[in-house]
Amino acid sequence: MAGRIDEEYQQLKASVHQRVVERLDEDGIEVARNNKKRVEEAINRAVQQHIVERRIPLSNQDVAQLIRDMIDEVTGFGPLEPLLRDNRINDILVNGPKNVFIEVAGVLQRAQVRFVDDDHVVRVIRRILAPLGRRLDEASPMVDARLPDGSRVNAIIPPLALDGSSISIRKFNKHHLTAEELIRSGSMTQECLNTLITAVQNRRNILVSGGTGTGKTTILNLISHYIPQNERILTIEDSAELMLGHPHVVRLETRPANTEGKGKVTARELVVNALRMRPDRIVLGEVRSGEIIELLQAMNTGHEGSMSTIHANGSREALVRVETLLAVSGYDASEKAIARLIGSALDMIIQLKRLPDGRREISEIVSLQPTEEDPYQMECLYRSPSSKES
Repeated sequence: MAGRIDEEYQQLKASVHQRVVERLDEDGIEVARNNKKRVEEAINRAVQQHIVERRIPLSNQDVAQLIRDMIDEVTGFGPLEPLLRDNRINDILVNGPKNVFIEVAGVLQRAQVRFVDDDHVVRVIRRILAPLGRRLDEASPMVDARLPDGSRVNAIIPPLALDGSSISIRKFNKHHLTAEELIRSGSMTQECLNTLITAVQNRRNILVSGGTGTGKTTILNLISHYIPQNERILTIEDSAELMLGHPHVVRLETRPANTEGKGKVTARELVVNALRMRPDRIVLGEVRSGEIIELLQAMNTGHEGSMSTIHANGSREALVRVETLLAVSGYDASEKAIARLIGSALDMIIQLKRLPDGRREISEIVSLQPTEEDPYQMECLYRSPSSKES
């Protein structure tokens, strides 16, 4: 019964949306940011008129919800709007029109919203892409984008997405957790914080390692706050998320190719350019490809105290992943030479993990102490209480 009622409401939304669009067009009202109040008033009138003309039996509460949905549909991103407004939500995952999931406090759960049909999902994706000059069609069926608030978006449509168009949104959190909040939540201890502060102030080259959603950017942002105020920092990111609160920061961001496949600027190119900009430290949001070569060389040639993140489930795995990135990026050297480069460049690995209850924590901090026999010799500086127990 509930499913039938929901289907009826979705069809009602579709018919009302068509009427609202027609009414706005008839009245010559353009949907623009500086015209928001007038647009909302016009939507309110159009919805009320449609309900009266069709004699649709709705309570005042249902009418108010329908008006809110129409405002979101016309001026925003439709069913995604209430989820984007909710600060508790970290991730929004759309798996076709009827399956929308959210992550709250590290736990995935089904959201109480849905789309009318797959065309509705595609319309919302294209609305996201419109200001960016990006396209989504059968010729280009997947795309990365960013919302105005900085949230990262990935979308993929049929025929690649077999069960309907998919949207994955990693929301940008304007509030970055402080050290005190992380200690209170159990993500780290005061001992751990002291170790991190000492490492940053002593200009150690740091790699923050962890799986997806373990809080790598959060930790990178946190430790960057302890860089001395008299140093010049260059940040390089695919999507600007770092908020360092430092007096001398130059922020650089990569750029994807345009619709003609031109204009792409990679992280590797930005690292090369950054070295010409007299940085004291380079903070690279994440190493994914050939930029690792330039970063390691920078760490070895006068830019001590540089930092980055990498996807890996352990400290040793992080080093293996760095080796792999070097190899696939065309760094021509023997295994031994590669290991020596990595061991001499990196001073510390901060390993993060996600616990079964969704909580993130710093599981260990290791210092690299390379020797002739073992360029990856490690000394454990900190281990979390949960890691000790296991």
